[in-house]
Amino acid sequence: MRRITILVADDEAEIADLVALHLQKEGYHIVKAADGKAAIQAIQSQSIDLAILDIMMPELDGYEVTRKIREQYHLPIIFLSAKTSDLDKITGLVMGADDYMTKPFNPMELVARVNSQLRRSMLFNQPAALNRSVLETGGLIISPDQHTVTLYGEAVELTPKEFDILYLLASHSKQVFSAENIFQQVWGEAYYESGNTVMVHIRTLRKKLGEDINKNKFIKTIWGVGYTFNE
Repeated sequence: MRRITILVADDEAEIADLVALHLQKEGYHIVKAADGKAAIQAIQSQSIDLAILDIMMPELDGYEVTRKIREQYHLPIIFLSAKTSDLDKITGLVMGADDYMTKPFNPMELVARVNSQLRRSMLFNQPAALNRSVLETGGLIISPDQHTVTLYGEAVELTPKEFDILYLLASHSKQVFSAENIFQQVWGEAYYESGNTVMVHIRTLRKKLGEDINKNKFIKTIWGVGYTFNE
């Protein structure tokens, strides 16, 4: 059985070594990259199951690496960065990251987050997930098998989390989901203070669906309660 391989991309060798040490204790195979270009080369040349990326790297920064990864791959991405502002975190999530941790960090918490993302990723990729049906409504077609979305025949490029939120809402039309419900089902972990994360993903999802210019909104906000899919 192939060992799970994790990419650790950070130009600070001490941090990369620390992360690698703790993940290797969990039995993971680690590939390290000291800059953005090396990270992309590792993704393209090896079978990577999860990527841990710094933002401020030489050659290509973490945002650009994430953008390039998301053009072809659906693997989980965790940012591990010294950039601590809410805007930095929001930018990382909007770019396609699945999680964001700030430095200095607790290595055991990082390991827990890696395990959580891998569990969810493997669950999603099990054959049973292929039984999920294609959803069609109002010009919107959501295909879980191909992990694609089209709106009036035009492809809509979504991050994995955006896709999962959309499919969750669309497959339970008229059911209202709180931010806590959405986070627990899509991220597969405890909620804590993650309402803003859900809100940011809903906002960018709406924008990609053209809801800033179209009157027929797919995602409806039930103020004080949560979100529902509006067929």
